[in-house]
Amino acid sequence: MLRLLALWAPTRALLLLCVFHVIVIPGPDVTNDVAFIYQGWYEVLRTGTFPLDDVTWQYPPAAALAILGPGMLPFLGYPAAFFLLAFVADAVVTGLLVYAAGRPGRTLRGAWVWTAGVALLGPTAYARYDLMVTAVAVAALLAGARRAHTAGVLAGFGAVVKVWPVLLLVGAPRGRAARRSWGAAVLTAGAVTSAFVVAMPGALAFLTFQRDRGTEVESLGALVFHVARHFGWSGAVRLNYGSVEFLGPYVPLVSGVAQALSVAALGWLVLWRVRARVWSAATPADAAFAAVLLFTTTSRVISPQYLVWLVGVAAVCLSSRGSRMVRPAVLVLTAAFVTFLEFPVWFGHVVASDAVGLALLVVRNGLLVAATVLACRGVWRGAVPRGGAPVPPLKRRRG
Repeated sequence: MLRLLALWAPTRALLLLCVFHVIVIPGPDVTNDVAFIYQGWYEVLRTGTFPLDDVTWQYPPAAALAILGPGMLPFLGYPAAFFLLAFVADAVVTGLLVYAAGRPGRTLRGAWVWTAGVALLGPTAYARYDLMVTAVAVAALLAGARRAHTAGVLAGFGAVVKVWPVLLLVGAPRGRAARRSWGAAVLTAGAVTSAFVVAMPGALAFLTFQRDRGTEVESLGALVFHVARHFGWSGAVRLNYGSVEFLGPYVPLVSGVAQALSVAALGWLVLWRVRARVWSAATPADAAFAAVLLFTTTSRVISPQYLVWLVGVAAVCLSSRGSRMVRPAVLVLTAAFVTFLEFPVWFGHVVASDAVGLALLVVRNGLLVAATVLACRGVWRGAVPRGGAPVPPLKRRRG
């Protein structure tokens, strides 16, 4: 525990020094989203309405809670209060993983994964509200081992903050646990959404704000256009809908392929769920990790903060001794560091589609694809009987 603290404390101090601009990282200022976009949303949200005229607001209604959160610290400026809350959320995740390590079949390596992963990703982790969402997700996964209803409530709430936590329940053991967790998630998400719809105008405006998005320059599909620019492709790189995207010929086609791949990923998860027969103690978190990886790699975005989600879920996986996610988790940690290099350090190279930028994206996205393949293979082999073998009755293995 002391060795973990010896790594956690200085790395978190370094992150705080970066977001407070005591230490300046090369490249774009990662805190601009907080200082300008988030603070702008805050000024609108505090009046009792959502940003109805701002297409960069593309989040479910409970995201307003994360944006309004810094208002609880009126003695600090908005950015400073936000960074402090991110630090607290980071400490909460670490504490949850350390506490979970004391249970039978658990280990402290999950806390090590989280501590290292956030540090490798750099100050972006503290400059986006994704860290707060990930804290809810980690709590949901850890609760799922003993309290299915609590896990469902947390996952449902998390889904109304940033959608992806709904994937956390894909590996819930069949039977009563699955019914309780999914039921609680649906009721919680419905109740929270309804409360926002009644209380604040524009709660569902985000559903249409992503309609005309392009392909974000860091996504897997963007590699097509990074290469095509060297062969005369006539499109452009623009700041669009809050991110730097490719716009021009064939972009809708590539975006459509990405969405089709996401649908295929959902189909694979449904097939896995139908075929799965054996659950170990590690299966729910392992399956959640595979699901989040699938939808991250097939996304038309893959912003740097998405790595916070992956690091958090990977940390929960590796807190279990029986997890099959060791190699995928190592790949995600490596991808987190490469992500730090491509944003913010050498983001100019990425936007320019030069050799350095292209190499960084090939490596980062290649690591994520490899992690996805290994994670999916691991959860399939762990829960689905091999071809030709008799299907055993549904049971749980001790993990």
